[in-house]
Amino acid sequence: MSTDWLRTSLAALPAADLVAGDAVRARAADILRPAGALARLDELAAWVAEWRGSSLPAVHRPAALIFASDHGVAAAGVSAYPIEVTGAMLAAFEAHRSTVTAFADVVGASVQAIDVGVGRPTGDLRVEPALSAERFDQCVAAGRAAVESLDADLLVLGEMGIGNTTAAAAVTAALLGGDPADWVGRGTGVDDDGFARKRAAVIAAVTRIADVTDPLEVLREVGGAELVAIAAAVVAARLRGIPVLLDGYVVTAAVLPLAVAVPGALDHCQVGHCSAEPGHRRLVAHLAKQPLLDLGMRLGEASGAMAAVPLVRMACAGITHVPTFTEWFG
Repeated sequence: MSTDWLRTSLAALPAADLVAGDAVRARAADILRPAGALARLDELAAWVAEWRGSSLPAVHRPAALIFASDHGVAAAGVSAYPIEVTGAMLAAFEAHRSTVTAFADVVGASVQAIDVGVGRPTGDLRVEPALSAERFDQCVAAGRAAVESLDADLLVLGEMGIGNTTAAAAVTAALLGGDPADWVGRGTGVDDDGFARKRAAVIAAVTRIADVTDPLEVLREVGGAELVAIAAAVVAARLRGIPVLLDGYVVTAAVLPLAVAVPGALDHCQVGHCSAEPGHRRLVAHLAKQPLLDLGMRLGEASGAMAAVPLVRMACAGITHVPTFTEWFG
């Protein structure tokens, strides 16, 4: 079963190549510029080196995977858009007419949209599990297969699903605690009544699973099909030594169960950007990750993380294409 693969893989995640990372840090200490002038970018290059296993970090083949699914909780009026928008956006991805595909053209990345439940809504997380054990397993398989078929050296993860910021808030609240309503934002821009319905939905979901302690079971109960596929994709990327850029609130919430289950499970991941959702900022802080961009974006579909790809590329070039003082003056 794919779920067995997920649990087994989580228990035996490969470690970073610290020798490669330290080689980059040593080079950065002697690079032809003031010491520490690009410290954050130098550390980003070291991160790429550690997960690619090379002291000459580079990104030549960035790729985005966007997982799309519908959510049963959307019937509760938690979004400013009808559920049919998910399918329309999937068609836009496939026609190469979406925002993220436009961004990807600029940075030279490929984009693949994967349907894991469009037209097949999950259960209403307020009153029932979002996913059956069988469907959870299918979503894990989809996320794993998508990564295993990629030819990429940097993975950008995104999502699309009307109602999925409600699922993200429910997963986060269930795992991190506090007032569930505090993890809820306006998502696609719901009005005050919609915001109240969204908060009520998250409170109901978290209350329903109050006795569930297994992080992956929390994901099955109150997550969504695309969230599960994203979690599996992150694990599959770790096994292949592919560093990952996470997009906004939904993507980061999708991988939170991995971090709760196994400390360090997200070490090969960077948060591409911090979205306008207040819960995302709190979640990123909990994970002790510093977003590469903070532009108040709230689109989803991997657009924010895709915008960070040039930074990763420049960080690598700043190490590999610039001589050290020793090389230049030696």
